Amino acid sequence: MKGAEVGRRRGWRWSCWAVGALIAVLLASAATSRNSVKIPLFGITNHICRCAESRKYTGVVEDCCCDYETVDGLNKEVLHPILQDLVTTPFFRYFKVKLWCDCPFWPDDGMCRLRDCSVCECPESEFPEPFKKPYHLSSDDLMCQEGKPQAAVDRTIDNKIFRGWIEVDNPWTNDDETDIAEMTYVNLQLNPERYTGYTGLSARRIWEAVYSENCPKYSSEEFCQEKRVLYKLISGLHSSISVHIAFDFLLDEANNLWGVNLELLYDRVLSHPERVKNLYFVFLFVLRAVTKATDFLEQAEYNTGNLEEDLKTQSLVRQLLYNHKLQAACPIPFDEAKLWQGESGPELKQQIQAQFRNISALMDCVGCEKCRLWGKLQVLGLATALKILFSVDNQNLINQQLQLQRNEVIALMNLLNRLSESIKFVKEKGPDAEKIMEKRTHSTTTKSSL
Repeated sequence: MKGAEVGRRRGWRWSCWAVGALIAVLLASAATSRNSVKIPLFGITNHICRCAESRKYTGVVEDCCCDYETVDGLNKEVLHPILQDLVTTPFFRYFKVKLWCDCPFWPDDGMCRLRDCSVCECPESEFPEPFKKPYHLSSDDLMCQEGKPQAAVDRTIDNKIFRGWIEVDNPWTNDDETDIAEMTYVNLQLNPERYTGYTGLSARRIWEAVYSENCPKYSSEEFCQEKRVLYKLISGLHSSISVHIAFDFLLDEANNLWGVNLELLYDRVLSHPERVKNLYFVFLFVLRAVTKATDFLEQAEYNTGNLEEDLKTQSLVRQLLYNHKLQAACPIPFDEAKLWQGESGPELKQQIQAQFRNISALMDCVGCEKCRLWGKLQVLGLATALKILFSVDNQNLINQQLQLQRNEVIALMNLLNRLSESIKFVKEKGPDAEKIMEKRTHSTTTKSSL
């Protein structure tokens, strides 16, 4: 019995010593410098590793007035739900565009590999009464769909849908928006932005011309803020287009299987933190243009001949413009007043405006019809945002009244919706894409070591 009691006492002393040693280690660790590398006990930590931390986006978006966390929250709770409903209304569903323009820079030799690249007419019965054609569609027009409603196009011109709107040209675009000749009306809901198989030299040449000749990559030492803004707008738009291609990708052509391509999302966007940051920048830039044009957009006439749908459209527009959460958390997403300052301001504005017009003209060189459609729409949407922010002075609205045409408003809201979708998709699918690429990298490393 005495031997057992002695053993228990020794065990108790050993336990006390071990606990004391552990406490001493913890105290010593706590006393070390904050700059030292922290190694968590048992390999468990709440901190993200250094490599992943470089891709975590926190703080204020560069050159903007809102932070990443606020943007993600507002987009998820407010902007994305409203915009998703808004772009499906008859007013914002139809976009007029010139799809058959010659490329002003080089002969068009781009060919689409998939039939989904093309855009064709849809039956007359699919459209509301004010949008119907005055003539009967031929059987060839009906066969053009081949059972694929996503390729349908409306080519209607009806004066009723223009009531209350003024046709004015946009100084930031190359197309003459007042010339309705050869205009095609497209149902955007039936022509989604997605993977089309448009790749190769023709596609690369477009983006090379955009970046190298019109908005080269900036560095903080070389370019003024105005030129930096132009580059970030185009880079952010490019990122958004890549996100939508990855989101709706042809995974299996033989079985016509479409889905999400997370590896493509990572390779084209997520692996380049600058591209993600520019995506957030262009989103806030366009959002600022929409909020600045509140008075015009609220009073605009959203008439398509369908009273119920038109009232819904007007209600959704007001919900977007006067949302209290947006006004409280991010009242001014981007401060445009700090641009074009100094004596060289007007000259610099003309220079950048000319560069953007060239980018607009490059959309006629896109060899894929559906890519050209969405390229023209989003470039016009961006041009409309530039027109709103830099063509009207808030302090002198009497002499500079904002005038927007119907097509500009449609492009602006659809662009904001596309950017909203990209922000949401990156936020939700980004971690999954990161995990997949980490596994792929780990597998490659393991095979190499073996």
